[in-house]
Amino acid sequence: MARTVLVVGAGIGGLTAGSLLAKAGWPVTLLEASSELGGCASKFKRNHYLFPVGATLGMGLESGGIHDRVFRYLGKPLTIEPLERVMEMVHPEATFVFHKDRLRHVGEVAAHFPQHSDQIHAFYKEIFHTATIVRTLMDPLPVLPPTTVKEWAFLTTSMRPKHLKLLPFFNQTLDQRLKKHGLADLKEFRQMLDGLLIDSMQTGSENVAYLLAAVALDIYHEGAYYVPGGLYRFAELMGDSLKDNGGVLKKRRTLEKLERQGEQWIATDHRGNVYEATDVILNVPIQQLPQILAPELVAKLKFPLRDGIAGETWTTMTLYLAIDSTKLQEALPRFRQISTGDGLDAGGHFFMSSSVPGDELRAPEGFQTVTISTHSRIEDWNTQEKYESSRTVLTERMLQAIEKLIPEFRASIVHMESGAPKAWERFAGRTNGLVGGFPQTLDAALFHSISHRSGLPNLYVCGDHIFPGGGTIGAAASGIHAARSVSGKRLL
Repeated sequence: MARTVLVVGAGIGGLTAGSLLAKAGWPVTLLEASSELGGCASKFKRNHYLFPVGATLGMGLESGGIHDRVFRYLGKPLTIEPLERVMEMVHPEATFVFHKDRLRHVGEVAAHFPQHSDQIHAFYKEIFHTATIVRTLMDPLPVLPPTTVKEWAFLTTSMRPKHLKLLPFFNQTLDQRLKKHGLADLKEFRQMLDGLLIDSMQTGSENVAYLLAAVALDIYHEGAYYVPGGLYRFAELMGDSLKDNGGVLKKRRTLEKLERQGEQWIATDHRGNVYEATDVILNVPIQQLPQILAPELVAKLKFPLRDGIAGETWTTMTLYLAIDSTKLQEALPRFRQISTGDGLDAGGHFFMSSSVPGDELRAPEGFQTVTISTHSRIEDWNTQEKYESSRTVLTERMLQAIEKLIPEFRASIVHMESGAPKAWERFAGRTNGLVGGFPQTLDAALFHSISHRSGLPNLYVCGDHIFPGGGTIGAAASGIHAARSVSGKRLL
């Protein structure tokens, strides 16, 4: 029987898997429920303004980075310059600037805490050294947790003597390393780290797995990018490649049912169209699996995947604004984190991404579009009264925090709308508005991650809940793993 591949979901994970397999000569059909590609990295337009839906800061485009490797394999390299000044991190006590240059970055951070300068330098020296070792595994990109003999063998052959240096840290949190360096009680320093980690690791310094935290704190120095237009361009490049290589891409097709018949998978979309495939890759929120699969198939899923379906992660509240930048004293910076000191959610910490002046893919001359997002807890939205209250309160909190920095900001707004959990569910398919993937804690990361192998024959999963986790890099890596398992080849 000739093998065929059905990919469901054109988020970054599904597009990565589908475009790689199509490039390798596989017959691929990709179904996407939305009219846009990219999932949480897609876009929408309002009049003359284009807004990135969620993900905004480009990563993994440096030489050898995950996206760089994918685009080069596809013959569609995206060549842009990394940011030397990555972002501002505004806290109540100080404003930190994240620089690409490691020495400059550490020097400026340490200057805020002169009495702890030596400890901070030592801490970052360890962070960078650890991240350098971990990053050597990103070239072979072994699967965790390995579940087949082939995956165990590949993991074993990927290891080098230097990786033994990671073993003492394997079951440690960043909190333990901060204590080791005498920095655990340096509140302002920890808050700065927490602000970085919550956006990438979905948890703070107290609980995050140290090995992953080291990579997360170091990776901005490898390369962070402003992508003109937005990260939807990643999706469009891969979608174009898939079609160029004979793949079929169908938008506005929502999967309603996936059944197993003999050696085939039979998928049915909301229009009643039926698709047959020997191999299926699902890039859908794992919480949707019980609606797609029959109960007897759900019962056969691997336990970590079934357990993950029942788990809850963060939801988000997002503001989308268009700004008349002529009313500001200066144009808004590309990327800015703002922490009010009131915690990591509910407007106490949020990420603000602005288009650069002249990026006419996003806004006309004299205007900027802005995406602002904060973490939130699902229980704050579970009644209509709480829903409306949370949306109003969080909007006001974030606008007030920005106005403290930019008094004329509110007066410059020419368009504003919010993306609360129901909007994320409706337009991005995120059940209950849950986004960002699982928190990278010791009990959920690395060997405790959810494998791309579902436990059902020739059915694979990818996306931000699957190893290695959230963000476009994590989603792409899970897509690579799925494509490798289908093809039986490394591909890249």
